[in-house]
Amino acid sequence: MIPEVVAAGPVRLRPFLADDADDLAAGCGDPENLRFNPGMPRPYTVADARWWITEGAPAARAAGGVAYAVADAGTDRLVGGAGLSHVVPGRDQAEVGYWVAPWARRRGIATAVTRALAETAFRAGLVRLELLTHAENPASQRVALAAGFRHEGVRRAAGRSRDGGRHDLLAWVRLGDDPDGPTPRVLPDLPDGRLTDGVVTLRRLAPDDVEPLHRLHTLPEVVANRVPQVAPTRAAIERRCRVAESHWLVGASADFAVLDAATGTVAGGCALVYDEPATGQAMVGFSLLPEWRGRGFAGGLLRLLAGWAFDDVGLARLWAGTRPDNVGAQRSLERAGFHREGLMRGRLPGPDGSRVDSVLYALPAPGRR
Repeated sequence: MIPEVVAAGPVRLRPFLADDADDLAAGCGDPENLRFNPGMPRPYTVADARWWITEGAPAARAAGGVAYAVADAGTDRLVGGAGLSHVVPGRDQAEVGYWVAPWARRRGIATAVTRALAETAFRAGLVRLELLTHAENPASQRVALAAGFRHEGVRRAAGRSRDGGRHDLLAWVRLGDDPDGPTPRVLPDLPDGRLTDGVVTLRRLAPDDVEPLHRLHTLPEVVANRVPQVAPTRAAIERRCRVAESHWLVGASADFAVLDAATGTVAGGCALVYDEPATGQAMVGFSLLPEWRGRGFAGGLLRLLAGWAFDDVGLARLWAGTRPDNVGAQRSLERAGFHREGLMRGRLPGPDGSRVDSVLYALPAPGRR
């Protein structure tokens, strides 16, 4: 039996009250909440809030789930909503959902609510909970990790867009016998949000990096080293910047903007792709805008990236591949301590159905060479 009221640290989960209508309308009508909840009425009015209080929330419980108001433990003011939906009795599973009002964010409420809701669901007999997030919503992904959920994969076309289209959702899952506490991260956040040697700075790629990144990846010499050798569209670069944090959180890759430490100007990009977790290996790639080449930036960024990969991530080996004629990249790798290990014949797809060789460079972690 799912209880009527649940304590959750700074808040409590309780039934919606008639007096919640104004705050419910303001919270659900917030642009950030509407952005990732396309099914909400737009605009979300007080009349919509009253309907939810009197009909919507009771219907959720009647269907086997629950819709809670999230209220401040001290004042009882509404600060959000949470619940269990899409209950599948035969599988003992349900979907977790929540939202937080703008006046109550950055207080750890979402994590506290999700943890309490999970514990309540498990006590009620459920054994599997799903939390579905948009790839462009890293805040919810961080909540999932903090609440002990693990990334399980992608639900293709599981989300409905406002225009009637479909989009993928990331599936985060917690089982009743999973350990308490945050889920360990494969790729940790950068210390203080960046790495720097005073000349070069690395930080996570961000949505505002579209212009320099698009310029970089449409340069002919950079396109020649892409797989496939096709210039990306601006839309593709925009999405790459928007989902960079998500890829980092799920442990797939760490995508960096390379900055001039003195001015903060974007000088290029680099990435660590965690392609072999079982063997503790990852691939690195990098490129610089023309005006920043020949200034030691490539060697600097590689040393920063390697230090973080070995010391913070705990990798055992980094590797990189270059085209045989990309002498500049090879010299940068060598200056950063990478050693040439061989030639992989026909490794990469080339233009017109051909195959292109790749020169393999590697750098083992200190003490493992």
